[in-house]
Amino acid sequence: MFESFYGFNSTPFTRNIPTGELYKSVLLEETLGRLEYAAERRWFAVVTGDCGTGKTTTIRRYAQTLNPSKFKVLYLSDSKLTPRNFYKGLLEQLGFESKFYRGDAKRQLHREIELMRGIQHLQPVVVVDESHLLDREMLEEVRFLLNMKMDAESPMALILVGQSELWERLQLQAYAAIRQRIDLQCKLIHYDRAEVESYIQRHLAYAGATRDVFSEAAIDDIYRFSSGAARLINKVCTHCLMYGAQNGHRIIDDRMVKRVIEGELS
Repeated sequence: MFESFYGFNSTPFTRNIPTGELYKSVLLEETLGRLEYAAERRWFAVVTGDCGTGKTTTIRRYAQTLNPSKFKVLYLSDSKLTPRNFYKGLLEQLGFESKFYRGDAKRQLHREIELMRGIQHLQPVVVVDESHLLDREMLEEVRFLLNMKMDAESPMALILVGQSELWERLQLQAYAAIRQRIDLQCKLIHYDRAEVESYIQRHLAYAGATRDVFSEAAIDDIYRFSSGAARLINKVCTHCLMYGAQNGHRIIDDRMVKRVIEGELS
């Protein structure tokens, strides 16, 4: 509805924006570069951040920036992930039916990965999203998974992605053996005020906006409400555009933002 009112050819603040059109913050570019290095070296990496900081969006962009002739990305996201389902999910993505027993499935996965690397010259990159929900058994299995050739090398790059509590858990003494294997840790943080403005402008440009839609004061209030979390920026901007279109306002000012926040989002 509001798209036609503002002259947009796309919806600006949705999750399904093509990754090439996303706002590229300095932190995002740095994180992508570090994760690409992790893929090349078959490192164990951990990516954490608070709710709404764009962890899954970052991984989506990361998967599309990797050269498909060099890397095979395997993605899992399951709050109840068990070791058996972990191996089953990876083998299915490789096109194989998993052995029933965990040990057999693990050996099968290692064998298929070695063949993939040796014949297809593809490096596997395993991404486990929502990793803060993994139980201790599954996190311990990660440590054993990375053992290959008497611990001389890792069979794959492995990236755990989760909320900040994942890193807090890994700091506990009980997880010392896992923590010591981590080669790279990336933390995604909220945008500052200038980044929020750039984020909004980038998404509006993607949608086809030819002029400013949000006033500077409106962006101030959006920043204060969202604390720089991309998910909340998307939410409040979408509600403001709907309100603006319904009431015939071409420019979203701070009074409208306050009204939307108090009336719809508080």
